[in-house]
Amino acid sequence: MTADTVVKSCLLRDNVPKANYTPATCSQPLDQTDVTPRHAMPRLVMKFGGTSVADLERIRNVALKVQREVERGYEVAVVLSAMAGETNKLVSLARELSPLHDAREYDTVVSAGEQVTVGLLAIALQHLGIQARSWLGWQLPIHTSGMHGAAAITGIDVKIIEERLALGQVAVVAGFQGLGPDNRITTLGRGGSDTSAVALAGALKAERCDIYTDVDGVYTTDPRITPRARKLDKISYEEMLEMASLGAKVLQTRSVELAMIHRVRVQVLSSFEDLPGTLVCDEDEIVEQQLVSGIAYSRDEAKITLVKVPDQPGVAAAIFGPLADGGINVDMIVQNTSEDGKFTDMTFTVGRAEFERAIHIIERNHSTIGNQKLLTDKGVAKVSVIGVGMRAHAGVAQTMFKTLAEKGINIQVISTSEIKISVLIAAEFTDTAVRALHTAYGLDK
Repeated sequence: MTADTVVKSCLLRDNVPKANYTPATCSQPLDQTDVTPRHAMPRLVMKFGGTSVADLERIRNVALKVQREVERGYEVAVVLSAMAGETNKLVSLARELSPLHDAREYDTVVSAGEQVTVGLLAIALQHLGIQARSWLGWQLPIHTSGMHGAAAITGIDVKIIEERLALGQVAVVAGFQGLGPDNRITTLGRGGSDTSAVALAGALKAERCDIYTDVDGVYTTDPRITPRARKLDKISYEEMLEMASLGAKVLQTRSVELAMIHRVRVQVLSSFEDLPGTLVCDEDEIVEQQLVSGIAYSRDEAKITLVKVPDQPGVAAAIFGPLADGGINVDMIVQNTSEDGKFTDMTFTVGRAEFERAIHIIERNHSTIGNQKLLTDKGVAKVSVIGVGMRAHAGVAQTMFKTLAEKGINIQVISTSEIKISVLIAAEFTDTAVRALHTAYGLDK
C-alpha cells in the first residue's frame, strides 16, 4: 500500500457516515472523496479556551468561527482546552483518591477533558459539511519532556497533519497534552493549551495564531480598576512577556516566550464578540511606539527579609540555592549591607502559593545561612510600568516615583529591566497606584 493510499484510507475512515448528514452537507459518496491536494494555502491556528467550549451552544459557535476562516481560504488547525471547570473536577478526583498520586496516572486523568472537546468540535464541524478530525497529543505526536504535570514541548511531528490540511481537512487538536519519552501521556501545566497552540503554529509555519478568550484583547491595564483603560491594537513580544509575567492573565507566559523565539504572530480576541483583537508581534511591525504600553500588577506576592546575614562570599548561594532546588521562583531582590560590612539584610519576594514552602526551606537551612532574624509580609503587591519606548527615553522612573510619592505610597523594593520598572508596595494601595500611573503616563487618552 502506498503512502497516498494510506492517507486516503485514513481520510475516508475519519469521515462521519453519510447517514449522519443532511443531503446538502454530504454532497458525494465517501468512496468518491476528492483527496487531491490543493494549492498551498495560508495556515491559521485557532485556539479556544475553556469558557469558549463550556457547553454545546458555545462549541457550535466555535464551529461557525472555524467555518468562516475555512471559507476565507485558510488551512485551519484548532487547539482546544477542556470545558470550563472540567479539569478542576478531574484534578479533585485524583487528589481525593490519593494526595500523593502517581504523576503519570494524574496526567492520564486530567488530559481526558480535552479529548471530549476535540471530539465534539469535530462532530460539530462535520455537521456543517466541513471535513474535520480530532487529534490527541500522542497521535501527532507532540513530543515533550518527561516532567509529568509540567512538561515542556520538545518537538511536534507535523507531517501527517500537514498532509491532512492540504486535503482540506480541519485538524482539531487537544491542547495541554503531549507524549513523553516513555510513551506516556504528559500534560503541560495550567494554561498549557496556549503553549500547545503557539508551538503548533510555529511547527506549521502558520500565518498567525488566534487565541480566543473571554476578553477582546490586551488592555493598557485592568479595565476593572481603570475604566479608561484602552485596548491595544498591537503589542511587542517583549512587552507582552513582561505583562504576562507581571500579573496580566491574558496570555500564559510560556506561550509568549515560544511566540517570541519562533516569531509566531499571535492575535488575542474574544470568542463572544466579533471585534478586532490585539496582535502580539515583532517590535518592527509597530510603527508608532508608545513610551509606556501598559501598567501591570500582581497581588500574588509575599516579601521575605533575612536580617543580619553574615556578609561573606557564598551568602547569596546559601539562600537562593536551596530555594531553587525546592522549585521556588524568587522575583525581586534587594540587599542592604551594614556600615561596618559585617552583615547584610536580604529582602526578596516569592509567590504567595510558594510562601510556606520558602519559609520551611529557609528555616531548614538556618545554620548555613546564619541570619539573626526572619521577617515576612504577605500584605504586598507588585505594580509595574512596561514599554519598549523606555529604551530611548529618560525620566520614566522619575515619573513613577514622583506619582507614587504624591499619593503617599511608600516603595519597599524596586526591580528594573530595559523595558519595565516594578515596585513593591502595600497591597491596600494597589488600585490607587495603578490608576495614578495610568494617568501619569498618558494612557487615559
